[in-house]
Amino acid sequence: MNRQPYCLPPAWWAPKLTPWFVKLSRGYRRRQLFRGQQVVGVDADGLEHVREAVRQGHGVLITPNHSTHYDSAALYLALDTIRQPVYFMTAWQVFAMSTGWERWAMQHLGCFSIDRESSDRQSFKQAVEILKQSPQPLVIFPEGDIYHVNDRVFPFREGAAAIALSAARKGERPVSMIPCAIKFWYTTDPTADLLKVMGQMEDRMHLTRKEDRTLADRIHRLAEAVLAVKEIDYLGGTRHGALRDRSRYMVEELLVRMENQHMIGNKSSGVPERVKALRQKIIAELETLKDQDALSEDRQKKLAGDMEDLFFVIQLYSYPGDYLQGSPSIERVAETIDKFEEDVMQRDYPGVRGQRRVEMRFGPPIVVAATPGRDQVTQLTTQMHARVQDLLDGINGSPGDVSTTVVFADAQTQP
Repeated sequence: MNRQPYCLPPAWWAPKLTPWFVKLSRGYRRRQLFRGQQVVGVDADGLEHVREAVRQGHGVLITPNHSTHYDSAALYLALDTIRQPVYFMTAWQVFAMSTGWERWAMQHLGCFSIDRESSDRQSFKQAVEILKQSPQPLVIFPEGDIYHVNDRVFPFREGAAAIALSAARKGERPVSMIPCAIKFWYTTDPTADLLKVMGQMEDRMHLTRKEDRTLADRIHRLAEAVLAVKEIDYLGGTRHGALRDRSRYMVEELLVRMENQHMIGNKSSGVPERVKALRQKIIAELETLKDQDALSEDRQKKLAGDMEDLFFVIQLYSYPGDYLQGSPSIERVAETIDKFEEDVMQRDYPGVRGQRRVEMRFGPPIVVAATPGRDQVTQLTTQMHARVQDLLDGINGSPGDVSTTVVFADAQTQP
């Protein structure tokens, strides 16, 4: 997973959506996706759901899965075909780690920043206002993080549903949540490059290269080695049992340990929510002590170590444990190696393995009811998650069966 700074954001970046810039930048955005990621085409089905909801004057919230770093770029290219600019809720770290030109471009493409580790009222209010009155849709990736698991949708965070419900209650028009599934497929065989990076990671872990084994077997062996090292580091010794069970045990052990240290009760929420609560507490302490000029070097190192441990928890959480069972597709193998390249080799982004195309499907909208209810946010979140997973399952069941095709490059030519 990407390493990002976790602290109070230095600024809030507002959206400055400019339709003429969206139009002017289409060719550039296509070339960037092709040259940088070898994406040779984007196929889309169900765009009529977006077009119709906008035509009816609804507030439109699109909620895609988020398995790669380039989902938003591919999604925008699909929406370009119906000439539909959109807003994007974007982690503030993306803005902070970008150049001045990149920040300017993101804002004029409709991006605005969100502090995911806090209750970002400014970003929440901005999103609600877009759904209440803007003619352009809003895109939120409810998974939050990028997990490199393109066949399974990780649990959605509840922020997107809360925004939609707030807009429906406060606004004067209907709000439609449109599920969207995004899937990357290889069009050329990436095996040679996967074998190369697999060998590099085995070397990093001082493992003998087992070139007679399948990539899936070698990945499992590498995972065993990495987890064993971490078990010794955190638990004082290795454990026995299935890799998935050992990973879950360590996640729970580390979370409980830190929740006790920081006096945070476990309310049986999911792993991302528990990590978020701990990060909030640590960031608050860092800021308070900094303001009082009372942050000792030892305490600073301890809090920084806790942040590193939380990052490791999310890394572990991002591996399903059974993703390569049976006869895994080349995409699943490549996704797992991509994750290891970031986690083991500590690279900012995985390498480009070969040419790919992107397939996405938009489903019928859920018109958000502005009726009161204690569990309405949770219910809407669960419903949207299931819709996106169903669309993704549909893509995997019938790849290429789409009614709209956006082809901007092929194997011989660039856009």
